[in-house]
Amino acid sequence: MMFTKLTMLPLTLLADTVSYAFGAELPSNLDNVRRYTEGYVLALWQNRLYIYTAAAVVVGIWFALNLVLKKKKVVRPASPWRFQTAETKKYPVKEKVEYVSGVKIFYGSQTGTAKGFARELAEDVKNLGLVSEVIDLKDYDPDDRLSDECTSKAVCVFLLATYTDGKPTENAEWFSKWLEEASTDFRYGKTYLKGLRYAVFGLGHSAYEDHFNTVGTSVDKWLWMLSGSRVMTRGEGDCNVAKSRHGSVQADFQAWKGRLLSRLQALARGEKKSCSGQCKNGTCKSKSKKKQQGAAAEAGKCSSDQKPHSSEEELMESSSEAESVDDEEPGHGSVIDMEDLGNVMNLIKKVKKKAEGEDRLKVRLSKLSNGKIPEEERREMITPALRDALTKQGYKLIGSHSGVKLCRWTKSMLRGRGGCYKHTFYGIESHRCMEATPSLACANKCVFCWRHHTNPVGTEWRWKMDPADKILLEAVENHQSMIKQFRGVPGVRPDRFEEGLAVKHCALSLVGEPIMYPEINAFLRLLHQQRISSFLVTNAQFPDEIRSLVPVTQLYVSVDASTKDSLKRIDRPLFKDFWQRFLDSLRSLGEKQQRTVYRLTLVKAWNVDELKAYSELIALGQPDFIEVKGVTYCGESSASSLTMANVPWHEEVIYFVQQLANLLPDYEIACEHEHSNCLLLAHHKFKVDGEWWTWIDYDRFQELVQAHEESGGARTFSASDYMAKTPSWAQFGGSERGFDPSDTRFQRKNKTKDISGC
Repeated sequence: MMFTKLTMLPLTLLADTVSYAFGAELPSNLDNVRRYTEGYVLALWQNRLYIYTAAAVVVGIWFALNLVLKKKKVVRPASPWRFQTAETKKYPVKEKVEYVSGVKIFYGSQTGTAKGFARELAEDVKNLGLVSEVIDLKDYDPDDRLSDECTSKAVCVFLLATYTDGKPTENAEWFSKWLEEASTDFRYGKTYLKGLRYAVFGLGHSAYEDHFNTVGTSVDKWLWMLSGSRVMTRGEGDCNVAKSRHGSVQADFQAWKGRLLSRLQALARGEKKSCSGQCKNGTCKSKSKKKQQGAAAEAGKCSSDQKPHSSEEELMESSSEAESVDDEEPGHGSVIDMEDLGNVMNLIKKVKKKAEGEDRLKVRLSKLSNGKIPEEERREMITPALRDALTKQGYKLIGSHSGVKLCRWTKSMLRGRGGCYKHTFYGIESHRCMEATPSLACANKCVFCWRHHTNPVGTEWRWKMDPADKILLEAVENHQSMIKQFRGVPGVRPDRFEEGLAVKHCALSLVGEPIMYPEINAFLRLLHQQRISSFLVTNAQFPDEIRSLVPVTQLYVSVDASTKDSLKRIDRPLFKDFWQRFLDSLRSLGEKQQRTVYRLTLVKAWNVDELKAYSELIALGQPDFIEVKGVTYCGESSASSLTMANVPWHEEVIYFVQQLANLLPDYEIACEHEHSNCLLLAHHKFKVDGEWWTWIDYDRFQELVQAHEESGGARTFSASDYMAKTPSWAQFGGSERGFDPSDTRFQRKNKTKDISGC
């Protein structure tokens, strides 16, 4: 009730005041005003408790709101003068550390394979975001520049091929020589290349067992001796598809490259080891003992596949991809901790025991299979890369190891422009001749190889094998398909086109070593059953196969040199006992009753001065004929150093043959084919009544070989039983110079003379 009066009193006073302001009259009685005032003051005093409480509540609410707003309020920037000293003070900024500045890829290449690998690797390195540079070693001076790589933070990758006799390629010759001398020169010191990070990949052919990847191995060793640090274990590419770990040298490189790229990524991130530092005392610990044993077994397997190394090389090969590559890496001459010695010895024992077990197993399997690789474990001879290369060269590939190709003389005779030298010497019909091979592999890598060494090499048959009937069927089909492409071509004679569809001759001289094919005798019998004559060429490295060969229309042996040193230099054979094999092959040729031929290829400045030695080899084999032909220049090739200067003129070939004939009382120059730069020396038994009978009666041969087969080999025959008379135009000294007058000589204008042929 008192609170109501208190609130109503000011309202009454306020109403009176307002009324007075607008002209209302004041109360006439001032007592009323005084009475109101006293009552108002009295009410305030009596209700002071409520007033104090309300004021306390208002003040509390005000403090609470201020506190909440203060927390959310953004601090305003202070005056510049307060923090002037702090702004002018410079604090150090942490810079990004560069662990790999780039990758330098050095290559030593002869045929271009290592060079191609270098370019491929450079592109992949760029895709990782790293700088890459491809360097030809012939343009690199190691004396001035190699030491700079120790401080450049660059990773150096060396892709090195091994060339003849284990020597480096021409462009890597100086680098290898300098590095070898520096590794043993005290003036450089053992720490000359400390800080250099490197990786090595070697390219070689395991058929050359004594020199397999010697250049890559040596460079890796020499860099290590100068305190270089490997970023990963050396890789080895094998051109021998039979023994290559991944099927080809390209596949070997791809596998190694994948590991290298992963290692480069780890280095770029600053990881000292590929195990991301999860190791102890520099030795990576496997997460399980099973994995560790598996890795050890694999290491033992890999080491057993290679030739024995010296103790120093074995230590180097044991380096894993987890090697440290910075200053924390144990230096040369460091020792193994005693706590790890037991583990190391146990690992070595396990690897050795497993390797010995595998060797015993291989010996047992070898005895069971007579030393041959089981068919299911063999690989195909023609790899995808090889298939692409040969297809681009015009080969029609058959199965996994055979091929056929159209000879340019076949095309020439279809047009009536003349046949090859075999047409002049032996009377074959070049437009009906199929050039083929049942084996693309060879046991030599001749400097004058027409195929520029695109075919595989080997010393024995280690590949999957196709049946002989399939090879012959597809060879004839492919040959006929290529002949059909000349239907309607201007200049092609219709009669010869129709004749060309029926194969009458087979020149087994396309590429490789046909006699390596295990079923070569079955293939020859099938040819003769189809009444196709056989001209087989061998490189004189398989004497046993020559002896066991069934009758051939004409059997050739390539005699590219007359001394051991020159044969090694020209043919570059794979066999260690190549010279003994060569001599045995010539002796086995002399045992043959059918027509035999020595095939001499003259390489100017290489083998044209060995007349006496040639005459001795001819006496050893007593061939029926000796073909002497100037080397065919097949264009510039990194696989060979031959040039047009090594091709003898036809007059020079004539002079050589005349000089050789003077040393051979039983032989005489019989025929000439100027277009092929070739001459024929024939035994006197083919000169009947003063006339040459070097041609072949092919129908008579087919009758004789059929009778031989039907009698089980009892009815034999000799070369004189199927010889035919040689026309005058084919004989040496004639005005035609070996060109068939029934054809028309065609000369290409403004083009280099082409003397190639089979």
